[in-house]
Amino acid sequence: MTFMNNVQAEKSLYIGGEWQAGIDTIANVNPSDITENIGDFAQASQSQVEQAIQAAKTAQPEWEHTPIERKQAVLQAIGDELIARCDELGTLLSREEGKPFAEGRGEIYRAGQFFQYFAAEVLRQIGDNAASVRPGVSVEVTREAVGVIAIISPWNFPTATAAWKIAPALAFGNSVVWKPANLTPASAVALTEIIHRQGLPAGTFNLVLGSGSQVGNTLINSTDVNGVSFTGSVDTGRKVAAATAPNFVRCQLEMGSKNALVVADDADIQIAVEATIAGSFSGAGQKCTASSRLVVMDGIHDAYVEALIKRMSELKVGHALEEGIFMGPVVDGNQLNANFEWIEKARQSGAELAFGGERLNLEHDGYYMSPTLFLNTDNSWEVNQEEVFAPMASVIRVADLDEAIAVANDTRFGLTGGIVTQSLRNSAIFKQQAQTGCVMVNLPTAGTDYHVPFGGRKESSFGPREQGQYAKEFYTVVKTAYQRPY
Repeated sequence: MTFMNNVQAEKSLYIGGEWQAGIDTIANVNPSDITENIGDFAQASQSQVEQAIQAAKTAQPEWEHTPIERKQAVLQAIGDELIARCDELGTLLSREEGKPFAEGRGEIYRAGQFFQYFAAEVLRQIGDNAASVRPGVSVEVTREAVGVIAIISPWNFPTATAAWKIAPALAFGNSVVWKPANLTPASAVALTEIIHRQGLPAGTFNLVLGSGSQVGNTLINSTDVNGVSFTGSVDTGRKVAAATAPNFVRCQLEMGSKNALVVADDADIQIAVEATIAGSFSGAGQKCTASSRLVVMDGIHDAYVEALIKRMSELKVGHALEEGIFMGPVVDGNQLNANFEWIEKARQSGAELAFGGERLNLEHDGYYMSPTLFLNTDNSWEVNQEEVFAPMASVIRVADLDEAIAVANDTRFGLTGGIVTQSLRNSAIFKQQAQTGCVMVNLPTAGTDYHVPFGGRKESSFGPREQGQYAKEFYTVVKTAYQRPY
């Protein structure tokens, strides 16, 4: 299939090594231009999801015992093709998700790097030997595949988030049933086509498109699924945890966030402003790592706000494929409506709208809004306590570093946190006291590397970390073998 022009993609389920039609289709509408339908994509029935699970269960032992050089070659080839086609597939991703082409291209490239990284990890699966406390007994500790992994991935990073789950799952010998978000099916089908061409044992990898209530519930309640890796909302994460617990199925949850960027009195204002722009408004704020709370100390508050508003006025919003834009549309009409509901809640709480907050009518009919900034907000307000997946940030004024850290930590979430400062003392204290899984110093809160662990604390994450060598903690089980030679 090619997705560079409008297509019909009714046979877009991939089960047991074969493409299938579903019980229905959904239109994949371009949020930059809602008159454009990228294609009509299949929706799986419950029986098709169950078929995919059984195919994965049957194929998994063969894949687990496939020689490691073959596994390495498969993952390397997937990564290489993603990188080689990052312009084409980045265009597709931007068309269906709405992020600017530079971000879409970058996401595809990063997804390729995930596969390349875990291709190398295949060859580094080395166990441990130990001396037993019993004479003449040897001890060997190895890792084995978990089995069938259900992967449920979000629409905001449709290829990258899926890649950092699929790549380690396959690298460590598991089979996969993947349910991507319904808002971004074309990118899922494109990645599946690339995987299909590698000739894995039929059923090793499966794609089932559909709703959470139909497809997702079948996956998380199945007794033949051995692990569920989920990225999405806290409410849905709770349902995943509740469904998997009775069956003793391991789960890994990446959920909500309410990230704070602290701007210290001694911050370089230009660095602070650019970190804010990238962290709060890139990707239309639709990132779990976005900095929606700007915790600013008294001594720099006015100068920082003035510089930030000036910089925000320079940001260009437009069609995702338009050259020179900083921000595209939000993903769909429901998200746009939710964003404006949050803007109204902030106003009703007493926030001062300093910039933006408007629906934009541009050349193309899409889900456009301006980047939005509120001043004089209180951390206790709902808008500063709940995740707002929008290009919207609130300034919270504080007196000093102690208050800044207290405010930053005053949330039920704990994914990322950042500080802009020229003081080694400030940065050291913040790194130590921030109650987050990731800490950024003089950097945007959004933006992480692929070879190190990613995850949060509190209600942001549950289960082992994702990415890097830490991924093996979820995708493998440990076996301890004892042997007496006679």
